[in-house]
Amino acid sequence: MLVRDALKEGQARLLQSRVPSASIAAEWLLMHALACDRASLHARASAEIPAGALEGYFHSVAERARGKPTQYITGHQEFWGLDFEVTPDVLIPRPETERLVERVLELAAREKSGGQGAQRIVDVGTGSGCIAIALASELQQAEITAADISPAALAVARRNAKRLGFEPRIDFFESDLVEAVLVREPAARFDFVVSNPPYVGRDEWGALQREVRDYEPRIAWGGVERGDEFYGRIFPQALRVLDPGGYAVVEIGYNLRDRVLALLGAPWDEIEVRDDYAGIPRVVSAKKRL
Repeated sequence: MLVRDALKEGQARLLQSRVPSASIAAEWLLMHALACDRASLHARASAEIPAGALEGYFHSVAERARGKPTQYITGHQEFWGLDFEVTPDVLIPRPETERLVERVLELAAREKSGGQGAQRIVDVGTGSGCIAIALASELQQAEITAADISPAALAVARRNAKRLGFEPRIDFFESDLVEAVLVREPAARFDFVVSNPPYVGRDEWGALQREVRDYEPRIAWGGVERGDEFYGRIFPQALRVLDPGGYAVVEIGYNLRDRVLALLGAPWDEIEVRDDYAGIPRVVSAKKRL
């Protein structure tokens, strides 16, 4: 079968299964099967596909038609211009999470202009390591710690850090939020506590896309009753490990703005909410009072 015919057939099968962005998914899956980029794919539209690659492609199309995310099939997702390995042990990095990275970089630049040296950052619930690694790529002198309760997720994060050349810069360890940090080093202090915690409440589960509900790890996206539970734990722990003037920066669900802000009280200052590019409240930052 020719490349263009395989692509057309793959698109048709995905459309029949009502897969979102079927054309894009078909392209990515065929690129994966042929180990080529998009330009090469279309340049060889009239080329015959080897039998093994063709079989692999339609197997991937069948997996995607059943709801398995394209990223788990190809094993890759871009975030902050970097190529991350993703597996079903970690949440697939989303473009909106880049807003969290942007906010940390903005605050870090402000603090550095005020005379502060290398920032100390802890990424809570690191998953694939995308936030910690993105920050390491921009903040060359930062001391970064990345924690996750899942050993399997940490294994993925470590592989990403090693493959992308940031392994020596990031301290990975298993922890429920930052509790293990406090056990290992009671006097540990940070300038930033950042997190994209689970925030999907029980009443939202049924409305989730099947790709999320059936394939992404619930420990990473939900498994909570209301959706705001982790913030109620993160903020008090952040107060314990942040230096005065340090920041907590967290991603929030589309409907959690008011509930999350209600958890921030007198110990916090300069509380701000930033929208994502769709205009949805997405990132909350707060400064520990001096």
